[in-house]
Amino acid sequence: MKSLDDLKKIRATAQNRMTMRLDEDHQYRVVVGMATCGIAAGARPVLNTLVEEVAKQKLPVSVLQTGCIGMCTLEPIVEVFDKDNNKTTYVLVDSKKAKDIVERHLKHNEVIEEYTVGQYKN
Repeated sequence: MKSLDDLKKIRATAQNRMTMRLDEDHQYRVVVGMATCGIAAGARPVLNTLVEEVAKQKLPVSVLQTGCIGMCTLEPIVEVFDKDNNKTTYVLVDSKKAKDIVERHLKHNEVIEEYTVGQYKN
């Protein structure tokens, strides 16, 4: 990398790869924050629950993990992207909430407002 243009090309390539991860058959891409803060807050059981429930119900959904999402105090965080790359961010997710997310959002297309970052109250 020798210039800002090189960096922009690398970024564009990475963004295209992320978009392509959402196959034509997949309705949603689910990303779980699995940095140290997320793991310490319980993200591993959340990820496992999501993977198991999606597989059990044979839903057309990709479940992926990522590093830090940037809101450590709200971990575990689950981001749900639809085909148009619209994002819903769920915070303070546990296994029960993960099951609800699969059932209500991923299966029935219902955003669960009370679990989202916009509804978080300390």
